[in-house]
Amino acid sequence: MNNNADCFSITPDRRPVTMKLCGGHTEDEMSQQHHWQKMSEIVTMQSPWMSIHGERLQDDDGKLLDYWRVEKPDSAVILTLQNGKFVLPKATYRPGIGRPTLDFPGGRVPENTNPLDAVAGILHRELGVEETDVESIKQLNDKGWPINSSFSNQLLYGFVAEIREGVKLDSAKLHPILFDKNDDIKFLLSELMCLQCRSVLLDWLLVS
Repeated sequence: MNNNADCFSITPDRRPVTMKLCGGHTEDEMSQQHHWQKMSEIVTMQSPWMSIHGERLQDDDGKLLDYWRVEKPDSAVILTLQNGKFVLPKATYRPGIGRPTLDFPGGRVPENTNPLDAVAGILHRELGVEETDVESIKQLNDKGWPINSSFSNQLLYGFVAEIREGVKLDSAKLHPILFDKNDDIKFLLSELMCLQCRSVLLDWLLVS
């Protein structure tokens, strides 16, 4: 059995690289293999928010399979800090599960937009933060993470934004609890239901 630790490596700054995978294939080589063939389009439904495609595909064994997939804009989640504490917006009602949830600031990345350029607008909308209020923005992943590769083309980008000390935030927009970045991580994870938010937070913990 191959030792996974010997099968790939990443640069210290976590920038994307061509990795050597187990079995002697590079990531680029793997991406060129196992492409199923689209045989026909069953139906397409479009809205301003997404498009839904029903397709008949032929897999590697020649079997015909009907698949549904969703095309959506990429999304960004921003871990927002001020004075060593996470700042989150008020819990928002989520129709998919029928109740409010606690989330980090986040939203869609408009088409043909660099994900970094979407951060300022998201912070202003969700926290009332002006671009000049932000001390720094760090992007956690240059290459987007597929949110659900079997069902959607949507990618997730994670960021960490530091708000300047002394900037007064609008309490009407904020969750009443400010979570300490060192002492309250377990409590915060117990409160976060959003899988995307949890993924970005855990990735930040690994590299911070």
